[in-house]
Amino acid sequence: MSTRDLEVDVVVVGAGVAGLSTALGLARTRDVLVVSDGEGSTGWAQGGIAAASTPDDSPALHAADTRAAGDDWCDPRAVDRLVEEGPLRLAELVAAGARLDREPDGRLSRSLEGGHHRRRVVHASGDATGAEVARALSAATAEVPRLSARVVGLLQSASGAVAGLICRSSDGLVRVRARAVVLATGGLGHVYGATTNPAGVRGEGLALALLAGATLSDLELVQFHPTALHTGAAGGQLPLVTEALRGEGARLLDLSGAPLMAGRHRLGDLAPRDVVAREVHRAARRTGSGHVWLDARAVPDVVRRFPTVAASCATHGLDLAADLLPVTPAQHFLCGGVTTDGWGATDVPGLYAVGEVAATGVHGGNRLASNSLLEGLVYGARVAAGLVLELPPADSSDGSTPLLVDSPSVAETVRGVMDAHVGIVRSGGGLAEAASVLRPLVGRDPVALVGAAVVAAAAARPESLGCHFRSDSPAAAGRTPRVRVRLDDSGEPSVLAPPASASAAAQASTSPSVSAA
Repeated sequence: MSTRDLEVDVVVVGAGVAGLSTALGLARTRDVLVVSDGEGSTGWAQGGIAAASTPDDSPALHAADTRAAGDDWCDPRAVDRLVEEGPLRLAELVAAGARLDREPDGRLSRSLEGGHHRRRVVHASGDATGAEVARALSAATAEVPRLSARVVGLLQSASGAVAGLICRSSDGLVRVRARAVVLATGGLGHVYGATTNPAGVRGEGLALALLAGATLSDLELVQFHPTALHTGAAGGQLPLVTEALRGEGARLLDLSGAPLMAGRHRLGDLAPRDVVAREVHRAARRTGSGHVWLDARAVPDVVRRFPTVAASCATHGLDLAADLLPVTPAQHFLCGGVTTDGWGATDVPGLYAVGEVAATGVHGGNRLASNSLLEGLVYGARVAAGLVLELPPADSSDGSTPLLVDSPSVAETVRGVMDAHVGIVRSGGGLAEAASVLRPLVGRDPVALVGAAVVAAAAARPESLGCHFRSDSPAAAGRTPRVRVRLDDSGEPSVLAPPASASAAAQASTSPSVSAA
């Protein structure tokens, strides 16, 4: 197979909100290339973009909601950046051509979602915000060169710095040398059997970072969306049913018709996602049905206001305005990822990460609804700003380039293990069983590599925290320090010993974790 060579200042891997925001910020001053392989998750996002920009709201209130949803595990500085810079980045998105929904008087239309105490979520075409963000950013970066290819390895110099990448296109292999590589590859959706993510999202950016020697943090914090449409399919991508419906009055019911969240949380149906997902999971398992009901029949003009959900329902023979909808939790978002600083830099020189693939600390133990598109806008601009100011030193010396190797049969085994033992409810015994099955499978298959890393992180946190719920420790005093994972000398994901200062702080903590109730 032939190999061709390219050279740029910065190569961005991924063409979602985080990747295109980064490319947009670089386009006027740097030679930038965007490499992507198929669609990511941005176009599927329904709810909207959370931003505090009204007289009755403030960044401080948005930050408080973010920290509360995150089970007080968020990095306060990262949250402050998000909520304070968010309205500015939203204004820039509108200036770039994004068409957001507005009220008859011209004000932005704002909705209420789970965990929020103010109506601060702006949206487009009701429930098609991600598609509009993707359209607007694609148009704004139309002059930025793109390459349709799958990245299979990161080029590294003799010193270990990342100096580019190698990817596979329809024309053969392409080697791209660059001063900086920015991973904007999304999460780990299809490391699990059932997910709201499209088929191409399976943790490849995380795997590339691990193989390059980067540290990953908070991998145990995997969020499950409480309301994916229960289609009867055994796995794959399930249609998302936005929680904005619950913000407009839709209710979760058990199979007997009783309100599911009554008495479970003070915010009821609009409790944070981890809390609602556990309740849906518990009720669905108790009946053996695999689902509960979502009743949106009382939501005014629901089909017009939520056309994406209505179309998904129609595809499966359901009428959003007339039927009870069967809903079930599905893997949705990774709250951790590749460890970065406030400018997206990892601990490997030349390697950056942004968006869902990155661990900025902004989401803590559980992401607040509609903070994901916001994170892509804010931190994409920050990564770009840092690289506009200064690029890493050029290093053309040749080092190692470990490549990803797909194994479909291994990946299928991994998904079964993750669903069985590393889902919404976990236990020490289940995680030990998962580790024993996955250990001999770890190699360079991205699904196996990332799955094993998540298991290692989950096993290292014996207490419940946010969306990491341990049935054998549902509410423990004190918290394990932040869990960090890196590949060991044998190529297996290994948990790093915490710094002494972190251990002391964790032992002194008496903050309880969120329980199933």
